[in-house]
Amino acid sequence: MSTHTDATYPPLNQLKPVAENVWIVDGPLIQFPMPWLRWVRVEFPTRMTIFRLAGGDLLLHSPTLLTGELRNQIEQIGRPRWIIGPNRIHYWWIPDWHKAFPDSRVYLAPRVREQAGKHLDFDTRELVAETGYPWDSEVDTLPVRGSYMTEVEFFHRASRTLVLTDLIENFESSKLNSWIMRWFTKFGGVRDPDGQMPKDMRATFRKPKGELRRAVNKMIGWNPERIIVAHGRWYRSDGARELRRAFRWLLEQ
Repeated sequence: MSTHTDATYPPLNQLKPVAENVWIVDGPLIQFPMPWLRWVRVEFPTRMTIFRLAGGDLLLHSPTLLTGELRNQIEQIGRPRWIIGPNRIHYWWIPDWHKAFPDSRVYLAPRVREQAGKHLDFDTRELVAETGYPWDSEVDTLPVRGSYMTEVEFFHRASRTLVLTDLIENFESSKLNSWIMRWFTKFGGVRDPDGQMPKDMRATFRKPKGELRRAVNKMIGWNPERIIVAHGRWYRSDGARELRRAFRWLLEQ
């Protein structure tokens, strides 16, 4: 794990308010091998999202590094009840959060346990449906299935906040501190201001493309005001318009 601050979104490891009952935490960089060049590793900034629901229950999406200060901040806004691993490559810090908040339940997208192996050595539940969760009255859940992975999206209805993970990535040129990342983001089509689904990920939706299109149209129908993504600049306004832009390669076919 790297700590280059020029590629991240400081201040790190602190609650940042986004809307009423919605926060983000920008975390450190994490390294990830390229799927087709396993010996080449790229560095991604990380981001966590927190929803506070009725009674002060907290939903923690894609947890980042847990520090003592961040734990204190979390405890001041509510009670962690649900920890979410939204796709098979977003799970690394979940054990630390589960240890810190043992009464919380961990929900994982399909194939996370397959990817993580012994890193997750405790009971978890799988996110396989759109309903049937304890947060249904306030948050919509949408699994989006591809051949490589399923990513589960969340929509906080009261604030009209949509949370994606890797379905859109939006790296800012000013924060790319290596030629590898500059090449990767340009080749992958994930460079701000036109962040999209990475091209390698698009290939995994070639056969279930109809399901992806239905999922994108459903998210557009939610009419989100903002879209929080895990990597790069997130979208503070015009969320539905940003979805149409980012998925024009899919919707205009």
